[in-house]
Parts: sequence; C-alpha cells; structure tokens
Amino acid sequence: MKRFYLALPLALVLGAGIAHADGDRCAVPRDQWQPEHALRARLEADHWRIRRIKVEDGCYEVYAIDAAGNRKEGHFDPRTLQPAGTDGDS
Repeated sequence: MKRFYLALPLALVLGAGIAHADGDRCAVPRDQWQPEHALRARLEADHWRIRRIKVEDGCYEVYAIDAAGNRKEGHFDPRTLQPAGTDGDS
C-alpha cells in the first residue's frame, strides 16, 4: 500500500510535466507564422518601443514600452499577430 501512495504523486507530477511540455499556448504550424518583423511593425505603429521579441510556448513573446511609458510583456499568436493567452497577461 505504501508504494501506491508514493507512486501516485510521482505519476501526477510527471504526467503534468509532459502535458505542459506538449501544450503550447499558440499551436500554429511554423509554415503558417507571419514573420517577426510584421509583428514589430504593427506594435511600433501603435507607438510601442520594442525591447525584445522571442518565441515561447509557440507564441511570439514581446517585451516593450507602450506609448504611455508602461512596461509591457505579452504573447502574440504568430498566425494572426493578435494577443494570445489563456491567463490574461497579453
């Protein structure tokens, strides 16, 4: 019985890690991505000063300063270039 109690939490932790690794926030095939410079141009047209754009969880992740001088960090769908996210941080 002891083995069951030890094995169950381990299985849950490992299973959650695998599910998270496969669950990209933006599940878009690479051949459907718009180029990074298109996102940069769109945000700069909105008067954002881009600090960095990188790829994370299958999305473009942007670090910038908006027109009002506020720091911004957000995820953008690489196909539509619209804010993406299930946790509201975009």
